[in-house]
Amino acid sequence: MKALVALILLVQLPIHKAVPAAPAAPPAPLGCDDPESEAAAEVAVSYINGHSHHGYKFALNRIENIRVLPQGLNNDIIFLELDLLETTCHILSPTPLANCTVRSFTQHAVEGDCDVKLQKLDGKLSVLASKCHSHADSSEDVLQVCPDCPLLTSLNNTEVLTAVTAALNDHNSKTPEAYLRLLEIGRAKIQYHPVHVVSVEFAVAATNCSAKEAKDNVEACQLLPDDQSNFGFCTATMVTRPSQDLRVDCQLYGHQVPTPDIPFLSRPGVTYTQPGQDTSAGLAPSVVQGFTNHNLRLSHNNPFASESASSEFPSSVLLSKSVAKRAVAEVAQHDKVPRPVGFVPPPPPCPGKIRHFKI
Repeated sequence: MKALVALILLVQLPIHKAVPAAPAAPPAPLGCDDPESEAAAEVAVSYINGHSHHGYKFALNRIENIRVLPQGLNNDIIFLELDLLETTCHILSPTPLANCTVRSFTQHAVEGDCDVKLQKLDGKLSVLASKCHSHADSSEDVLQVCPDCPLLTSLNNTEVLTAVTAALNDHNSKTPEAYLRLLEIGRAKIQYHPVHVVSVEFAVAATNCSAKEAKDNVEACQLLPDDQSNFGFCTATMVTRPSQDLRVDCQLYGHQVPTPDIPFLSRPGVTYTQPGQDTSAGLAPSVVQGFTNHNLRLSHNNPFASESASSEFPSSVLLSKSVAKRAVAEVAQHDKVPRPVGFVPPPPPCPGKIRHFKI
């Protein structure tokens, strides 16, 4: 009887089954202004400037979006969408980006849009691919704010080419130093009233001739070899009406030691046209015809930099991203919960803050 009672009591005891541990929650998605995002953007911008072959350095204006795809232990693929703004520093300038001035809105700013794919392996970031496009702000936007501001004009405009030729000839005729050769025209603006002024900026390189030697045989003047190369930058203004005036300022940077991953062979100075053909602003005429700025696309056009073109993102992940975006939008639209006085909702994770101004 005792055995029967013991059996009954045993059956009535609660049965505890081993419950498997819940899977660890995935890490919260990065916000565009998080330190990790800004560190990745800094590496991306440095890569873009270091691998551009024409034009100016660009500075970060805004992180538009960031996506992280874990690949394994301490191994992530990162996709960035960046909004950049052109600075006053030519890509050949040794000036650190932090010391380069972003062109103001009224200077007819140029914006860059870039997709960058990076890998973070054991804490180290490296760029795998980049795809960019850059364009000047619309003339209408500039004139609305500053009706008298001169606008960017085509790099191969006849007046621009005339001003560059006159400025470079003027400098070479007055200097006892090395004869300079045009590499490319960077920017040009024309002011029509109250005086007619052509303002130009252009990159130059020193040759193996003095200015005096160049007068005797300019065709013999060649760019200095890599171990002696000396690039520079010139600005000039030429007034044509009602009076005539020409002002030129050229500065040489001095020899710079090329970095292992960016040899000077990929820099301006060896891919440009020879004297007598400089009217294409350092590029084939078909490239600069009608364009007011050097497009980042010429140096950054890898389609795999975009998240949608990457093999790491299957279609199901991209679909879930779109669904998630719609869900967030719907919640924001229909959220009618009353908030206490003084409540400030947290900012959305992306896009991030604007560092300069929005075009």
